[in-house]
Amino acid sequence: MQSLTSLIKNYIETAELIRKLSPNTIKAYRIDLKQFAAFTKNKLANGDTIKCYIMHLNQQFAPRSVKRKIASVRAFYHDLSMNGILKKNPFDQLQIRIHAPKQLPRTIPRQIIHSILQSAYNEYNPGNRIVLRDIMVLELLFSTGLRVSELCSLSKDSFSLDDDGLRLLVHGKGSKERVIQLVTPELLKVSTLYYQTYFQQIQEQGAILYNRDGKRISPQSVQRIINKYLKKLNLHNHITPHMFRHTFATSLLEAGMDIRYIQALLGHSSIATTQIYTHVTTKQQTVLLTELHPRSKMSFALG
Repeated sequence: MQSLTSLIKNYIETAELIRKLSPNTIKAYRIDLKQFAAFTKNKLANGDTIKCYIMHLNQQFAPRSVKRKIASVRAFYHDLSMNGILKKNPFDQLQIRIHAPKQLPRTIPRQIIHSILQSAYNEYNPGNRIVLRDIMVLELLFSTGLRVSELCSLSKDSFSLDDDGLRLLVHGKGSKERVIQLVTPELLKVSTLYYQTYFQQIQEQGAILYNRDGKRISPQSVQRIINKYLKKLNLHNHITPHMFRHTFATSLLEAGMDIRYIQALLGHSSIATTQIYTHVTTKQQTVLLTELHPRSKMSFALG
């Protein structure tokens, strides 16, 4: 039988080249399975060894990370079993329950988003390509709810500007495609100016968003853009690109949009994934109920 390292290498190549899993998923598999191979000394493990590995993970990592790492190993063993490399899958005999606390999505206060965008617009002057790029990145994060990987992957074939607005063809998780149409006048004006400014580069290289070196923008560059304007505003909030996505979804839910439309905009396969945002809006619902219900304007006394 092949070594565990060799089996893992074949599994990851299949996941990447044939199953077309996302780069983030491939990265997680590679890290998780390398750690597993190191623990088992490059040998396929039986049920008892897997139990020891789970105990080891529980001592080293948070519950959410443990769940992901076990899921990576389980998926790998399932693949080995399906391909006849394993006669018996030890995971079939294991009952594994890792109780991870449910983490609600962290959103960005609207005033901070407004301040970040205002700071970027204030920084811009005609011909400043980098600041125009910053504005485009921040606007798209806030206005579309794109995952940062989806934002960085935008290409000239997925970015269409015409009389009907800005149309984005987004390639999401699991190679799923969705279309997002934007018609906000100010956003269209910025998008048109950006596209005209970067037109030659877009046509030659194919990407939409670029870093200072003229290469396709990376998630790390997007984070640096956010940090840049937080620093200018002297704000010490920890804000990530994904928090813009959470804020996008929560804002639409609070505005009354049907959750199934939000599911489609976010590219969630299951409505259950989108429903986590209903918990976030509970606080806002309480505030609105307190402020707007007529009972709050009545006063009575007992006795």
